[in-house]
Amino acid sequence: MTIERNVLGGPLQACSYDPLTGFFRTGCCETGPDDLGRHVVCARVTAEFLAFSAERGNNLSQPRPEMRFSGLKPGDRWCLCALRWKEALDAGVAPPVVLEATHESVLRYVSLQDLTRHAVSA
Repeated sequence: MTIERNVLGGPLQACSYDPLTGFFRTGCCETGPDDLGRHVVCARVTAEFLAFSAERGNNLSQPRPEMRFSGLKPGDRWCLCALRWKEALDAGVAPPVVLEATHESVLRYVSLQDLTRHAVSA
């Protein structure tokens, strides 16, 4: 079994168990071949980011009971798609990132410098 790594080179830490996040719903921003969106950025979502995402067709605040998803609120931690976080960065609304819980594969899409500028404590 391979140990998943974070952007700092250490073991990938959990992002959130409540709400339960991750492409595989393990609480971690792990990824694999089926994760086409690359849900690898552990972010603490903000109201600005949630509005931005909703404007682009992904309303993360909307409950989806059929998927056991109660909807996000500002302050929740969630595994975001790498390119959505980059899009939010370019628009000036990137939410804070937990580096220890952000998968190293995001570095294909954004720089460690950009992530570090938006880092918050685990």
